Amino acid sequence: MRVSVNIVVLAGGTSSERDVSIVTSRLVCESLRRNGHNANIVDAFLGTDEYSDADAFFKADNNLELVAEYLRKKSSDVKNLADERRKSGRGFLGNMVFELCKAADIVFIGLHGANGEDGRIQALFDLNGIKYTGTDYISSAISMNKQITKKMLVTENIPMPKGIMLRKGHKAEYVPFPCVVKPCCGGSSLGVTIANNENEFEKAVELAFGYEDSIMVEEFIKGREFSVGVIDGKALPVIEIEPLEGFYDYKNKYDGSTKETCPANIEKDMAEKMMRWAEKACEAVGITTYARVDEMIDQEGNIFCLEINTLPGMTPTSLLPQEAQAVGISYDELTQKIIDISLQKYI
Repeated sequence: MRVSVNIVVLAGGTSSERDVSIVTSRLVCESLRRNGHNANIVDAFLGTDEYSDADAFFKADNNLELVAEYLRKKSSDVKNLADERRKSGRGFLGNMVFELCKAADIVFIGLHGANGEDGRIQALFDLNGIKYTGTDYISSAISMNKQITKKMLVTENIPMPKGIMLRKGHKAEYVPFPCVVKPCCGGSSLGVTIANNENEFEKAVELAFGYEDSIMVEEFIKGREFSVGVIDGKALPVIEIEPLEGFYDYKNKYDGSTKETCPANIEKDMAEKMMRWAEKACEAVGITTYARVDEMIDQEGNIFCLEINTLPGMTPTSLLPQEAQAVGISYDELTQKIIDISLQKYI
């Protein structure tokens, strides 16, 4: 018999992926409620003034769709509020967030990007004895930084595209075209551009530096794009991603302009090899619980690992739920499985 627990679903934050986080968190929270848990959403940055105490928060039967809509409307205020907080010396967490997380049996981290997926919130929770979903702070920090990830995976003989890191104010001595330019620690393909010449490269660099002070410039791999979810060390079926136009950027990810096939229509031995690489990549950086590894197959049949996502999206178009469904794991079963294997870390 499943035991009902109190769960904070931590949403929003200040990253460029804030709106994706809000969608993910609403769907996850609705699922956890269907699973019989006392679950509610709080924005990590904005916090809440609605509840007198944690008990009232967990017992609330609020309309999560309205909560999510309110948080989306507040997104336009977040940058200015964040600037004000930095100037005043106030911290990242909003009103009551720490108290609610401390009172929870576990926190489902629905954040994406900076201050959510980069190990900072995980380290804070570890120091304060707060249980949370997903991997620990070290593997989160490593996976978030594409340059560090590349160094660690290449050391383990895991194939990755060749590339260099550029810091703001520095220039690349030589760039082979076409190339991929992207923020070093970004997600959801925000700020990612394929540059075919010097003019496009300059624009791509400017765009990527608009997100971060460190960017990656990698060789462009022409081929087919895939993703492999890994849960509790075991790979799910490979899913193929085919954008109807262009490449798998932010727009194609979230507006349904992509065809996704799971299991992918590839040879069995190729699929098994990609699954092994995904498992090995997660093991190499120390990931526990769950993650998603993005991979490609070039025109010669070579496999490349692109990056690791330690908090993969859980929106209707997200890849991990589709992969889980392919092996008979429903969305509600998936959210419960993430809770169960995350709690196992603390036994």
